[in-house]
Amino acid sequence: MKKVMVGVVAGLAMMSMNVMAAGDAEAGKAKAAICAACHGADGIATIPGYPNLKGQNEQYLISSVKAYKNKERQGGLAAVMQAQAAMLSDQDIANLAAYYANLK
Repeated sequence: MKKVMVGVVAGLAMMSMNVMAAGDAEAGKAKAAICAACHGADGIATIPGYPNLKGQNEQYLISSVKAYKNKERQGGLAAVMQAQAAMLSDQDIANLAAYYANLK
């Protein structure tokens, strides 16, 4: 029974973290202008080899940008993304992810 309760508490904590980190797509849209230079105004990359962000999984976008921010992603043009990500708060990242994930 003790293990079940620990599991329930842990699950609730994880769920509440996701709710707290929920992004605001409208705020993300306002912040996305800098992203558009490489990833396109509509989330479709304008430069070959750059990823499309339109319709991408929200949690994937969050983890990817945070990995750049924490300098965990290397190679290619990672330095460019690291510099961009360094200027974003966790809420900015969540907002941008919500915006791009909701583009259809």
